[in-house]
Amino acid sequence: MFNQIDETMKDALQVDCKRYAPSIEIISVRVTKPRIPERVRRNFEQMEEEHTKVLVAVERQRVAEKETVTQKKIAITEAEKNAYVSKIVMEQKLMEKDSLRMQEEIENAMYIAREKSLADAKYYQTMKEAETNKLKLTPQFPELKFIEAISNNAKMFFGNKILNMLMDKRLLGNFLRDFLGRNVSYISCAKDCGKYVSNLMEI
Repeated sequence: MFNQIDETMKDALQVDCKRYAPSIEIISVRVTKPRIPERVRRNFEQMEEEHTKVLVAVERQRVAEKETVTQKKIAITEAEKNAYVSKIVMEQKLMEKDSLRMQEEIENAMYIAREKSLADAKYYQTMKEAETNKLKLTPQFPELKFIEAISNNAKMFFGNKILNMLMDKRLLGNFLRDFLGRNVSYISCAKDCGKYVSNLMEI
């Protein structure tokens, strides 16, 4: 700042002259540049270097602090973004699970309704079959089944004598009575049995 020392000295002297000697006016000041000893100059340069190093260190620290703050803000922003994304993903998964649960509940309700309907239909069918079987259960029904069994297993015998046959005399007698219009309570004779059976087979 040696180039500004002339004007600085002039202004300082003029202020004092106005205060203590108002009639004096300073026109100009010229200060010759002094010759600084080498030792002083080196000390001054070292001081300036140290001062510069301090300023550089302070600036680096300030930059490092700013970088740390910036990295912290970036980390916070990244964490908030990840948290927000995780929240959205979690809500989406919960919605999907709720949707699947509702779908399963609907399918279960449909399955229960279908099974109940089938069970009701089966129960109705069973009851109707039971009622039908009740109506079928008459004295003539066992006789009909007996005749059907006899006719399915019918055998033809030829000859004057037929062996005695083991059969339900009551059922056969009822059938013959209804079929021939006669009172036949039972058949004990092999000859008569052969006669009636032969007539039945011809018919």
